[in-house]
Amino acid sequence: MTKKIRKAVFPVAGLGTRFLPATKAVPKELLPVVDRPLIQYAVDEAIEAGIEEMIFVTGRGKGAIEDHFDIAYELEATQRERGKDMSGLKGTRLTPGNAIFVRQQEPLGLGHAIWCARHIVGDEPFAIILPDEFMYGGKGTGCLKQMVDAYDAVGGNLICALDVPMEQTPSYGVLDPDGVKGDLTVIKGLVEKPAAGTAPSTLIIAGRYILQPEVMTVLETQEKGAGGEIQLTDAMAAMIGKQAFHGVTFKGDRYDCGSKAGYIEANLALALERDDIGAHIRAFAKKLVG
Repeated sequence: MTKKIRKAVFPVAGLGTRFLPATKAVPKELLPVVDRPLIQYAVDEAIEAGIEEMIFVTGRGKGAIEDHFDIAYELEATQRERGKDMSGLKGTRLTPGNAIFVRQQEPLGLGHAIWCARHIVGDEPFAIILPDEFMYGGKGTGCLKQMVDAYDAVGGNLICALDVPMEQTPSYGVLDPDGVKGDLTVIKGLVEKPAAGTAPSTLIIAGRYILQPEVMTVLETQEKGAGGEIQLTDAMAAMIGKQAFHGVTFKGDRYDCGSKAGYIEANLALALERDDIGAHIRAFAKKLVG
Protein backbone atom coordinates (compact mmCIF):
# COMPACT_ATOMS: atom_id res chain seq x y z
CA MET A 1 0.00 0.00 0.00
CA THR A 2 1.41 3.39 -1.01
CA LYS A 3 1.75 6.15 1.57
CA LYS A 4 -0.54 9.14 1.13
CA ILE A 5 1.01 12.27 -0.36
CA ARG A 6 0.56 14.78 2.46
CA LYS A 7 3.42 17.23 1.91
CA ALA A 8 4.40 19.53 -0.94
CA VAL A 9 7.61 21.51 -1.34
CA PHE A 10 7.50 24.89 -3.08
CA PRO A 11 10.99 26.13 -4.10
CA VAL A 12 10.52 29.91 -3.97
CA ALA A 13 14.03 31.22 -3.26
CA GLY A 14 14.82 32.35 -6.83
CA LEU A 15 15.65 35.99 -7.50
CA GLY A 16 13.38 36.45 -10.52
CA THR A 17 16.00 38.40 -12.44
CA ARG A 18 14.15 37.97 -15.76
CA PHE A 19 11.41 40.25 -14.41
CA LEU A 20 13.55 43.08 -13.07
CA PRO A 21 12.79 45.75 -12.05
CA ALA A 22 9.34 44.39 -11.06
CA THR A 23 10.96 41.77 -8.82
CA LYS A 24 13.50 44.07 -7.15
CA ALA A 25 11.31 44.30 -4.03
CA VAL A 26 8.44 41.92 -4.83
CA PRO A 27 8.99 38.13 -4.96
CA LYS A 28 8.33 36.82 -8.46
CA GLU A 29 5.95 34.23 -6.96
CA LEU A 30 3.65 37.09 -5.91
CA LEU A 31 3.29 38.46 -9.43
CA PRO A 32 -0.43 38.19 -10.22
CA VAL A 33 -2.15 36.31 -12.98
CA VAL A 34 -5.17 38.62 -13.29
CA ASP A 35 -5.78 39.08 -9.53
CA ARG A 36 -4.19 36.08 -7.80
CA PRO A 37 -0.45 35.60 -7.32
CA LEU A 38 1.29 32.62 -8.86
CA ILE A 39 2.02 31.09 -5.47
CA GLN A 40 -1.69 31.20 -4.60
CA TYR A 41 -2.57 29.18 -7.71
CA ALA A 42 0.15 26.66 -6.75
CA VAL A 43 -1.12 26.29 -3.18
CA ASP A 44 -4.72 25.95 -4.36
CA GLU A 45 -3.57 23.20 -6.73
CA ALA A 46 -1.89 21.42 -3.83
CA ILE A 47 -4.98 21.69 -1.61
CA GLU A 48 -7.13 20.24 -4.40
CA ALA A 49 -4.74 17.27 -4.53
CA GLY A 50 -5.14 16.60 -0.81
CA ILE A 51 -1.88 18.15 0.39
CA GLU A 52 -1.91 18.96 4.11
CA GLU A 53 1.51 20.55 4.70
CA MET A 54 2.94 23.32 2.52
CA ILE A 55 6.73 23.60 2.73
CA PHE A 56 8.14 26.81 1.27
CA VAL A 57 11.89 26.92 0.60
CA THR A 58 12.58 30.65 0.65
CA GLY A 59 15.51 33.06 0.58
CA ARG A 60 16.33 36.61 1.62
CA GLY A 61 13.72 39.15 0.61
CA LYS A 62 10.91 36.58 0.34
CA GLY A 63 9.11 37.43 3.59
CA ALA A 64 6.12 38.78 1.67
CA ILE A 65 5.23 35.20 0.70
CA GLU A 66 4.89 34.32 4.37
CA ASP A 67 2.81 37.45 4.93
CA HIS A 68 0.52 36.53 2.04
CA PHE A 69 -0.63 33.36 3.79
CA ASP A 70 -1.00 35.06 7.18
CA ILE A 71 -3.78 37.15 8.72
CA ALA A 72 -3.85 40.77 7.48
CA TYR A 73 -5.45 42.38 10.54
CA GLU A 74 -5.66 45.99 9.30
CA LEU A 75 -6.95 45.02 5.86
CA GLU A 76 -9.51 42.54 7.16
CA ALA A 77 -10.75 44.84 9.92
CA THR A 78 -11.12 47.75 7.50
CA GLN A 79 -12.99 45.62 4.98
CA ARG A 80 -15.41 44.37 7.65
CA GLU A 81 -16.02 47.86 9.06
CA ARG A 82 -16.89 49.12 5.60
CA GLY A 83 -19.07 46.12 4.80
CA LYS A 84 -16.84 45.16 1.92
CA ASP A 85 -16.79 41.75 0.23
CA MET A 86 -14.14 39.50 1.83
CA SER A 87 -14.19 36.76 -0.83
CA GLY A 88 -11.05 38.14 -2.46
CA LEU A 89 -9.04 36.92 0.53
CA LYS A 90 -10.35 33.37 0.29
CA GLY A 91 -7.54 30.84 0.39
CA THR A 92 -4.87 33.28 1.55
CA ARG A 93 -4.92 32.12 5.18
CA LEU A 94 -3.52 28.63 5.71
CA THR A 95 -4.28 26.54 8.78
CA PRO A 96 -1.84 27.33 11.63
CA GLY A 97 1.11 24.94 11.46
CA ASN A 98 0.38 23.85 7.89
CA ALA A 99 2.64 26.46 6.30
CA ILE A 100 6.32 25.78 6.98
CA PHE A 101 9.13 28.06 5.83
CA VAL A 102 12.79 27.06 5.52
CA ARG A 103 15.68 29.09 4.08
CA GLN A 104 17.96 28.14 1.21
CA GLN A 105 20.94 30.29 2.16
CA GLU A 106 22.79 29.86 -1.14
CA PRO A 107 21.41 29.73 -4.72
CA LEU A 108 22.82 26.28 -5.50
CA GLY A 109 20.01 24.98 -7.69
CA LEU A 110 16.68 23.17 -7.51
CA GLY A 111 18.17 19.97 -6.10
CA HIS A 112 19.74 21.90 -3.24
CA ALA A 113 16.47 23.73 -2.56
CA ILE A 114 14.61 20.43 -2.23
CA TRP A 115 17.35 19.02 0.02
CA CYS A 116 16.88 22.00 2.36
CA ALA A 117 13.42 20.58 3.19
CA ARG A 118 14.72 17.09 4.05
CA HIS A 119 14.00 17.20 7.78
CA ILE A 120 10.45 18.43 7.22
CA VAL A 121 9.73 15.85 4.51
CA GLY A 122 11.10 13.05 6.69
CA ASP A 123 10.45 9.51 5.48
CA GLU A 124 7.33 10.30 3.44
CA PRO A 125 6.82 10.57 -0.31
CA PHE A 126 6.18 14.18 -1.22
CA ALA A 127 5.17 16.49 -4.05
CA ILE A 128 7.13 19.36 -5.58
CA ILE A 129 5.45 22.33 -7.26
CA LEU A 130 7.38 25.00 -9.16
CA PRO A 131 5.07 28.05 -9.11
CA ASP A 132 6.70 29.53 -12.24
CA GLU A 133 5.31 26.59 -14.18
CA PHE A 134 1.66 27.59 -14.15
CA MET A 135 -0.30 24.40 -14.87
CA TYR A 136 -3.90 25.37 -15.48
CA GLY A 137 -6.58 22.71 -15.41
CA GLY A 138 -9.36 25.12 -16.34
CA LYS A 139 -12.69 23.69 -15.20
CA GLY A 140 -11.16 20.22 -14.99
CA THR A 141 -8.82 18.54 -12.52
CA GLY A 142 -5.60 20.30 -11.59
CA CYS A 143 -2.18 18.96 -12.51
CA LEU A 144 -1.11 17.70 -9.09
CA LYS A 145 -4.47 16.01 -8.51
CA GLN A 146 -4.01 14.15 -11.81
CA MET A 147 -0.57 13.07 -10.63
CA VAL A 148 -1.77 11.98 -7.18
CA ASP A 149 -4.47 9.87 -8.85
CA ALA A 150 -1.77 8.24 -11.00
CA TYR A 151 0.42 7.74 -7.93
CA ASP A 152 -2.42 5.94 -6.15
CA ALA A 153 -2.52 3.53 -9.10
CA VAL A 154 1.20 2.86 -9.73
CA GLY A 155 3.18 4.28 -6.78
CA GLY A 156 6.88 5.02 -7.12
CA ASN A 157 8.04 8.36 -8.53
CA LEU A 158 6.13 10.49 -11.00
CA ILE A 159 7.08 13.47 -13.13
CA CYS A 160 4.73 15.76 -15.04
CA ALA A 161 5.51 15.35 -18.75
CA LEU A 162 4.70 17.67 -21.64
CA ASP A 163 5.40 17.28 -25.34
CA VAL A 164 7.27 20.21 -26.94
CA PRO A 165 8.98 20.82 -30.31
CA MET A 166 12.47 19.29 -30.52
CA GLU A 167 14.11 22.71 -30.85
CA GLN A 168 12.91 23.61 -27.35
CA THR A 169 14.38 20.56 -25.59
CA PRO A 170 17.81 22.14 -24.80
CA SER A 171 16.03 24.38 -22.30
CA TYR A 172 14.55 21.56 -20.21
CA GLY A 173 15.04 18.25 -18.49
CA VAL A 174 13.95 15.57 -20.99
CA LEU A 175 12.49 12.09 -20.49
CA ASP A 176 14.08 9.01 -22.04
CA PRO A 177 10.95 6.83 -22.44
CA ASP A 178 10.59 3.07 -22.31
CA GLY A 179 6.99 2.58 -23.32
CA VAL A 180 3.68 4.44 -23.03
CA LYS A 181 0.37 3.32 -21.57
CA GLY A 182 -2.34 5.94 -21.84
CA ASP A 183 -1.23 9.05 -19.98
CA LEU A 184 1.65 7.21 -18.29
CA THR A 185 5.16 6.96 -19.75
CA VAL A 186 7.65 4.51 -18.29
CA ILE A 187 10.94 6.38 -17.78
CA LYS A 188 14.30 4.69 -18.26
CA GLY A 189 16.41 7.84 -18.10
CA LEU A 190 16.50 11.62 -17.77
CA VAL A 191 18.71 14.16 -19.49
CA GLU A 192 19.11 17.71 -18.19
CA LYS A 193 19.19 20.36 -20.95
CA PRO A 194 20.52 18.14 -23.77
CA ALA A 195 22.51 19.68 -26.60
CA ALA A 196 20.46 20.63 -29.66
CA GLY A 197 19.28 17.59 -31.61
CA THR A 198 20.44 15.05 -29.01
CA ALA A 199 17.31 14.75 -26.81
CA PRO A 200 16.02 11.16 -26.40
CA SER A 201 12.41 12.40 -26.78
CA THR A 202 10.36 15.58 -26.91
CA LEU A 203 8.79 14.95 -23.50
CA ILE A 204 10.00 17.52 -21.00
CA ILE A 205 9.83 17.71 -17.22
CA ALA A 206 7.22 20.33 -16.44
CA GLY A 207 7.52 21.55 -12.88
CA ARG A 208 5.51 18.95 -10.94
CA TYR A 209 6.92 15.87 -9.22
CA ILE A 210 5.95 13.17 -6.74
CA LEU A 211 9.11 11.65 -5.29
CA GLN A 212 10.05 9.04 -2.73
CA PRO A 213 12.06 10.29 0.28
CA GLU A 214 15.19 8.38 -0.84
CA VAL A 215 15.88 11.24 -3.27
CA MET A 216 17.09 13.25 -0.27
CA THR A 217 19.84 10.69 0.39
CA VAL A 218 20.99 11.03 -3.22
CA LEU A 219 20.94 14.83 -3.00
CA GLU A 220 23.06 14.66 0.16
CA THR A 221 26.15 13.90 -1.93
CA GLN A 222 24.97 15.21 -5.29
CA GLU A 223 27.67 17.08 -7.19
CA LYS A 224 27.00 20.16 -9.29
CA GLY A 225 25.68 19.50 -12.79
CA ALA A 226 24.38 21.68 -15.64
CA GLY A 227 24.78 25.40 -14.97
CA GLY A 228 27.06 24.72 -12.00
CA GLU A 229 24.01 23.90 -9.86
CA ILE A 230 22.86 20.83 -7.94
CA GLN A 231 20.27 19.45 -10.34
CA LEU A 232 17.22 17.55 -9.16
CA THR A 233 17.15 15.82 -12.55
CA ASP A 234 20.58 14.25 -11.88
CA ALA A 235 19.40 12.91 -8.51
CA MET A 236 16.28 11.40 -10.07
CA ALA A 237 18.32 9.87 -12.88
CA ALA A 238 20.48 8.13 -10.27
CA MET A 239 17.36 6.52 -8.79
CA ILE A 240 15.99 5.15 -12.06
CA GLY A 241 16.39 1.38 -12.14
CA LYS A 242 16.17 1.25 -8.36
CA GLN A 243 12.66 2.64 -8.11
CA ALA A 244 9.76 2.97 -10.55
CA PHE A 245 9.54 6.24 -12.50
CA HIS A 246 6.63 7.34 -14.67
CA GLY A 247 5.82 10.47 -16.59
CA VAL A 248 2.23 11.73 -16.34
CA THR A 249 0.95 13.68 -19.33
CA PHE A 250 -1.01 16.64 -17.99
CA LYS A 251 -4.48 17.28 -19.37
CA GLY A 252 -4.59 21.06 -19.30
CA ASP A 253 -2.63 24.15 -20.25
CA ARG A 254 0.89 25.08 -19.24
CA TYR A 255 2.23 28.62 -19.11
CA ASP A 256 5.90 29.28 -18.47
CA CYS A 257 5.49 32.25 -16.15
CA GLY A 258 9.24 32.37 -15.63
CA SER A 259 9.31 34.09 -19.03
CA LYS A 260 7.69 37.40 -19.93
CA ALA A 261 5.87 35.94 -22.93
CA GLY A 262 4.47 33.01 -20.96
CA TYR A 263 3.41 35.29 -18.13
CA ILE A 264 1.49 37.57 -20.50
CA GLU A 265 -0.10 34.53 -22.18
CA ALA A 266 -1.34 33.28 -18.80
CA ASN A 267 -2.87 36.65 -17.93
CA LEU A 268 -4.61 36.93 -21.28
CA ALA A 269 -5.90 33.35 -21.27
CA LEU A 270 -7.34 33.54 -17.77
CA ALA A 271 -8.72 37.04 -18.26
CA LEU A 272 -10.67 35.82 -21.29
CA GLU A 273 -12.32 33.12 -19.15
CA ARG A 274 -13.53 35.54 -16.48
CA ASP A 275 -17.23 36.41 -16.35
CA ASP A 276 -16.48 39.90 -15.03
CA ILE A 277 -13.87 41.02 -17.57
CA GLY A 278 -13.73 38.35 -20.29
CA ALA A 279 -15.96 40.12 -22.82
CA HIS A 280 -14.12 43.41 -22.37
CA ILE A 281 -10.68 41.83 -22.80
CA ARG A 282 -11.80 39.86 -25.84
CA ALA A 283 -13.08 43.02 -27.53
CA PHE A 284 -9.88 44.87 -26.62
CA ALA A 285 -7.70 42.07 -28.00
CA LYS A 286 -9.62 42.06 -31.27
CA LYS A 287 -9.17 45.82 -31.52
CA LEU A 288 -5.42 45.48 -30.94
CA VAL A 289 -4.92 42.92 -33.70
CA GLY A 290 -7.13 44.78 -36.11
